[in-house]
Amino acid sequence: MLEISPMAIAVLLVGGYLLGSIPFGLIATRIGGAGDIRKVGSGNIGATNVLRTGRKDLAAITLIGDGGKGAVAALLARFLVHRIDPTADTLTAAALAGGAAFVGHIFPVWLKFKGGKGVATFFGVMLAVAWPVGVLAGATWIAVVVLLRISSLGALTAAALAPLYAFALHAGHPVIVMAVFMALLIYLRHRENIARLLKGQEPKVGGKKTAPADPPPAA
Repeated sequence: MLEISPMAIAVLLVGGYLLGSIPFGLIATRIGGAGDIRKVGSGNIGATNVLRTGRKDLAAITLIGDGGKGAVAALLARFLVHRIDPTADTLTAAALAGGAAFVGHIFPVWLKFKGGKGVATFFGVMLAVAWPVGVLAGATWIAVVVLLRISSLGALTAAALAPLYAFALHAGHPVIVMAVFMALLIYLRHRENIARLLKGQEPKVGGKKTAPADPPPAA
């Protein structure tokens, strides 16, 4: 495969970032009449905090939107690069655009770089770039939540194992690097969750909160 030109890389990064910056949680709650999600609960724009409005429909829209924008960024990059040059490295193109969309969700330019925690976008990107890795990461999250009923721990575990899954499945160097990059940012955005986990104070799914701080991971 031929390498991608610097100009194409810039376009992929900027395009992916702008797509990822679309704040579906904020848009959904405003259009849906639930107000400004940044003034609800933790103030996070992800699906978990949107659910606090009591509107499951808006939370579902947010979850699909946040995951979908990551997937669309990666798939669109792969499609366009292949159309322009069938010999180009489409896997790297998808990883670059998907990773940029992930960054856009966490640090959206439209919201003064204060976005979500990236979990839904992480899964959307992983499924689009290397679906077996995405499926395993998703299964990991589900298993941890079912067994321990702690959403944040499921997200952190899935993020940590995703690079290992990518390596074991020979998903390719771009996928491994992207998975490591996203995992590091997820851990960075979950600092408060990690502190509560270490203290045994992280709220469980369906249970009473033991701390008034930020809830389990928003998308």
